[in-house]
Amino acid sequence: MSVCGLGGSVDSLRQRTESTDPLTQAGAPVQCTLQGTPRVSAFSKDGDFVIGGIFSVHYQLYTVIYNYTTKPEPPRCTGSLNSRVLRFLRTMIFAIEQINNSSQLLPGVSLGYQIYDSCIAVPVAAHVAFQLSNGQDPVFLQGGNCSQSGVVAAVGDSGSTPSISISRIFRSFSIPLVSPFATCACLSDKQQHPTFFRTIPSDQFQADALAKLVKHFGWTWIGAVRSDSDYGNYGMASFLDAALREGICVEYSEAFYRTDPPSKIQRLADVIRRSTAVVVVAFAASGDMKVLLEELARDPPPARQWIGSEGWVTDPHLMSFGFCAGAIGVAIQQAVIPGLRSFLLDLSPSDVAASSVLTEFWEEAFNCSLTENSDLSKKMCDGTEDIKALRSPYTETSQLRINNMVYKAAYAIAHAIHSAVCEETNGYTQCDKRIILKPNEVYTELKKVNFSQNGYHVSFDVNGDPMAFYELVNWQKSESGVLEPVTVGFYDASLPVGQQFRINGNLTWVEGDTQVPVSVCSESCPPGTRKVLQKGKPICCYDCVPCPEGEISNMTDAPDCFLCPREFWPNEEKNYCFPKPVEFLSFDEVLSIILAVFSVGGAFLAIITGMIFFHHRTTPIVRANNSELSFLLLFSLTLCFLCSLTFIGAPSEWSCMLRHTAFGITFVLCISCVLGKTIVVLMAFKATLPGSNAMKWFGPPQQRMTVVSITLIQVIICIIWLVVSPPFPVKNLSTYKEKIILECALGSAVGFWAVLGYIGLLAVFCFVLAVLARKLPDNFNEAKMITFSMLIFCAVWITFIPAYVSSPGKFTVAVEIFAILASSFGLILCIFAPKCFIILFQPEKNTKKYLMNKK
Repeated sequence: MSVCGLGGSVDSLRQRTESTDPLTQAGAPVQCTLQGTPRVSAFSKDGDFVIGGIFSVHYQLYTVIYNYTTKPEPPRCTGSLNSRVLRFLRTMIFAIEQINNSSQLLPGVSLGYQIYDSCIAVPVAAHVAFQLSNGQDPVFLQGGNCSQSGVVAAVGDSGSTPSISISRIFRSFSIPLVSPFATCACLSDKQQHPTFFRTIPSDQFQADALAKLVKHFGWTWIGAVRSDSDYGNYGMASFLDAALREGICVEYSEAFYRTDPPSKIQRLADVIRRSTAVVVVAFAASGDMKVLLEELARDPPPARQWIGSEGWVTDPHLMSFGFCAGAIGVAIQQAVIPGLRSFLLDLSPSDVAASSVLTEFWEEAFNCSLTENSDLSKKMCDGTEDIKALRSPYTETSQLRINNMVYKAAYAIAHAIHSAVCEETNGYTQCDKRIILKPNEVYTELKKVNFSQNGYHVSFDVNGDPMAFYELVNWQKSESGVLEPVTVGFYDASLPVGQQFRINGNLTWVEGDTQVPVSVCSESCPPGTRKVLQKGKPICCYDCVPCPEGEISNMTDAPDCFLCPREFWPNEEKNYCFPKPVEFLSFDEVLSIILAVFSVGGAFLAIITGMIFFHHRTTPIVRANNSELSFLLLFSLTLCFLCSLTFIGAPSEWSCMLRHTAFGITFVLCISCVLGKTIVVLMAFKATLPGSNAMKWFGPPQQRMTVVSITLIQVIICIIWLVVSPPFPVKNLSTYKEKIILECALGSAVGFWAVLGYIGLLAVFCFVLAVLARKLPDNFNEAKMITFSMLIFCAVWITFIPAYVSSPGKFTVAVEIFAILASSFGLILCIFAPKCFIILFQPEKNTKKYLMNKK
């Protein structure tokens, strides 16, 4: 049978002494004896109900090399004493004594305690757990198996890894464990740890708070170190998940433990020194951080901004490392516990001598010896030592954080016991201290506790966790030059999302700088650029690439650029979309003014020509050239010149319909007049032949009918075009990306080209007839001038087609206006200019004799 007590069941710690007495065999009580060497508690007190306590007063386990020839000794702690944890332990004693003196909570009932040092080692923690489960009586009588109830509940441990081991052992006996300092999120798993409770929040909340803290200051490139324990590994895993959601990248993530070889600690220190990440997030226990910071202190690294978990960021032992000034992290809320300081300082020599732990603390604190044989190198304590003047983490009560967690844990167990053994009758509370209280009853009541102590609420959710509330602390130098944690904000998980994290105070950064340090792999991409990830590197390492043409980014570190709306265009910086300028051939442009001047000038030229012809209407040259068609031609040319004005200005529904139809009809009227004059020339020559009566068939009525009929066809084409699919104003967004062309869409392209084609057909027909009549024997044969005019007209409109199709934007309209003006000027100059020259400057040729002189 194993009797070491480090594994197996509680029964392995007891041995039954069976008797041959018939009474014993008949069912009489069996004597049970405690096997193995029991551990000596650090502090103990008898009571009606006993509460266990487990604290890591020491940080090291005494290492023994077994030779398997002697019985192994129980594992024991060694190393220097942690006076901060001693303060936590004494806080539990203070709370229990306060409860025992209370007239409202457990009146008439005294609580005892058995408090042990686990030295944050699993073997010791497991041994303590078995001992607390098994009870303390060395010999007792039991009717069944050798199993005796020990404590009804326990407070502890100071670390997550020992707490996991203790919780697994307590689970078998339904003993509730309330931890004030074990934060591993794994302990919230009720399948694995059904009887585990804690007054400190889970690391799941802490990891989220740390990730939001890092994100708040814009740090996207960080280093990460952690304790190689359940606390550090689970906590860092939760943090890395939260950091990934926040877009934070980790340059390195290293694990270490205080007992690692110095070479491993030195390698980790070198990683921190060589890294490019300015910010280092440390999810570590206080003892582990002490080892790491001591190594870094030998060769202080470049300025590093430390981000700490609650496990070390408020430990005063670590604030002696000046290169960590400006560290910021999450901490348990400060508290005020009335009477605690007086209790801590109320240590008489007899109290100290009665406890080996207090003796060790006293000797280390005052560097003296209480016993003559303890340490010959130290002087004897002479009683003049003043603990009230001592500066030690034990006496530091200005910021009670974990102490309050211990205080609440003790009170939570007391309230659970109260609910199990006390009843309220007629306003009086009566408690039965003789009741045999089982741990599972306390466990059941613990799930229901809901009270406030010193203004701090205590309750547990379904996972045995409290509501998370953290303070954000910053290591700042006091007036005396000593680093101390200053509260600068808070994280409250009970608030709505977006309001949980808040910073209220002024922060001091690394090396006392007042500016927030920068820790990024790549500088932020300004608006107008987008991020392009660097191959093989984390997402926080990227290049900034300008947005393509037509796209913008209006935020810093934009992952993509996006197109502006169709009617908008980026500015030069490509960070803003402004409305595209709307372009059309407006009247205030130089080109428009020039075209308008030529248009109006051409119209005046036609009117002046008409006036000259009207004034000399009785002269032979006017009468010989069919004055009626000439006046009609001049009228149509005036309209042709003026219709070009309809192409200038902002297009509208009426202007779009008017410009094309007016142009088409006036030009057909013009060409029909020219065609009539050409036919008249041919008919006039035929009429001079003997026996010819050609002019009879093409007299003035026929000429008028011809002009009207030809023009009417164009009118019908235009009407059909306007009815079926008329031109309309449209914003052309495709020709130019950076501007909008306001133009007239053709509506029906067939209608447009039918109008132009009909004009071209008439022009070609007129040109052919003029060519045939150009060599007729007449001193002033008008067909020659018509031939030149039609040649110019056809040349202009033949070149117009490719120019119209290829001209961009508003220049399309300008080309069309130019074609109208050029062809109109060609007609008026070729047909009427020679006649006006003779009328005005060569009147001697304006005679019938000259005109009739045939060559």
